[in-house]
Amino acid sequence: MYRLLSKLVIYRNLGADCLLFGLADLMKEFDNRTIEDSIQVRIEKENITGRIYTIINQLLDVATDYGFDHNLWHNYLAYLLATNENPFSITCEKVGAKEGTVNQFAKNDFKIFKALFDFDFSYLEKELEINCFSVITNYKAIEKSSSRYNKNVSEKVHFLSERIAKAENENEIFTIVTDFYRTYGVGKFGLNKAFRIRRENGQAVIFPITNTEIVLLSDLVGYELQKQKLIENTKSFVEGRKANNVLLFGDSGTGKSTSIKAILNEYYQEGLRMIEIYKHQFEDLSSIIAQVKNRNYKFIIYMDDLSFEEFEIEYKYLKAVIEGGLEIRPDNVLIYATSNRRHLIRETWNDRSDMETTEELHRSDTMQEKLSLVARFGITINFSAPQKKEYLTIVKALAAKHENIHLTEEELAAEANKWELSHGGMSGRTAQQFIHYLAGKEK
Repeated sequence: MYRLLSKLVIYRNLGADCLLFGLADLMKEFDNRTIEDSIQVRIEKENITGRIYTIINQLLDVATDYGFDHNLWHNYLAYLLATNENPFSITCEKVGAKEGTVNQFAKNDFKIFKALFDFDFSYLEKELEINCFSVITNYKAIEKSSSRYNKNVSEKVHFLSERIAKAENENEIFTIVTDFYRTYGVGKFGLNKAFRIRRENGQAVIFPITNTEIVLLSDLVGYELQKQKLIENTKSFVEGRKANNVLLFGDSGTGKSTSIKAILNEYYQEGLRMIEIYKHQFEDLSSIIAQVKNRNYKFIIYMDDLSFEEFEIEYKYLKAVIEGGLEIRPDNVLIYATSNRRHLIRETWNDRSDMETTEELHRSDTMQEKLSLVARFGITINFSAPQKKEYLTIVKALAAKHENIHLTEEELAAEANKWELSHGGMSGRTAQQFIHYLAGKEK
């Protein structure tokens, strides 16, 4: 195995934590052993066996995270091919396979991966008296909820693994893998739909959110005009036409955040991705955009519950990124934000008066500075709290999805009215919480 891995070119950088290299080093050590003393041989075998079990344990952790099944060895190799971002894979993501000398290196690497797919561990198992490789290549995973693992990655890796396993040679694998890159993409952006930001060694790094809420716009009752405006803008964006940044504002619990989550699920298959960013991370916005501007996806930078107090200046970073900086915002990036405030930045009565001169001569300039942020969102959509009739319509629609709720319409309305009086008023969120309460009471 170590001789195979040493010949990789394009896929040489598989990461320091790649299990292949650890396993290859162990096998090299095992094959090159020169100890003849029987006791030392036994100790050496026990040592290598223990380290192999450590690698198998790590493989099982990866398999659990991504829902691998059947042949975990094949799944892991396919996972490496699907997630390795290199110039070849990223180019294939954009334009598919093209004629070029680099294809010779790629096919050589795929020939190596084919050998790894077909690798025979039986001699190692016989020598060490173990059977762990036989187990992982005929594995039956415990069935679990898709919320417990990254379903997006799991389905794609299984698809790629099964096709490579059936391939006759490196030429077939070349076609299979390059088609996969063109169809699904490569790396974290190809396999995941949502991301958040973390700082590592002083740098902003984009990390995938492995489990996202499966919600569709049809799950949000009412607000049809609001949803339609959001759909039209997002559809234009993913189809490569001009689109606007969007601000969803209005009362709490009315479905602003749910609408954006649903938009991601609706258009994920068309190449939409979403990066969630918090206010304290706005200084990293330029860095984040630089990391995604050349990828073959459409990115929505999502800011939830956006608002600023008078003393907070992070909004200046946002203004510069949206519009006003020297660098043009790339065509594959939009900003969607939600807020309970129409104007985002807290205003005071002093902001609206030019009479106060102790701190600033022209208070109206201050107000214009604050309001200019909202003006940079081309589309603003208002989600206002529902009236009683609309609230009850939402309650009835949500109740209809639960077979174990058996109240009549009159009983349901009466209980819903009681609930909202003591639980924050009428809103979609209140209605959903009420339905959860009723459903939880029934066995």
